[in-house]
Amino acid sequence: MHDIEPFYNWRHIYVSEEDEHSPFYGRVYSEFEFSQTIYNYYIHPQWDEFGSRTLYMKVIMADYEEHYAIIELIGEWNDAIENDIMSLKRDVIDQFHSNGIYKFIIIAENVLNFHSGDRDYYEEWYEEMIDNNGWVVLLNMPEQTQYDFREAKLHRYLELLELPAWRTFKPYHLFKKIDDEQRKRLS
Repeated sequence: MHDIEPFYNWRHIYVSEEDEHSPFYGRVYSEFEFSQTIYNYYIHPQWDEFGSRTLYMKVIMADYEEHYAIIELIGEWNDAIENDIMSLKRDVIDQFHSNGIYKFIIIAENVLNFHSGDRDYYEEWYEEMIDNNGWVVLLNMPEQTQYDFREAKLHRYLELLELPAWRTFKPYHLFKKIDDEQRKRLS
């Protein structure tokens, strides 16, 4: 797992630790010191901790004029024990939402397991996004993880999409493609 880095090809456009509206503003990273772990596995030091012991993230794009953010996740999404959705919602999403972000692309291809808990935070997030014509998309979640997510009926609140070639897009073009699809779906 220590070889899996957050997507870095857009760093010339956006850097979360330089964004004063980001919850990770001012963070300093080491390229050589591996200190964070998911269970007994070290992860790359560029991933951001947000209150979960099993799930880490990286905000790879936030555009306040277009009102969207792209977030990449790694690890195990555990609502049953860790209540990861609460930490994600309160410590990250709410801060972006208060700064005008209401469309979220969550890249979940490195989310290896999902354990469900309460739906309250998903419902709250959904209601806040719908009020602003927003949406939340989970992109490329592995099939077995999607299965657990669907079993918990959470796909009613967050849309599951597949777009394996997302890295070939520039951030705005990825956003536009998904935004167009979501507008058609929600119309």
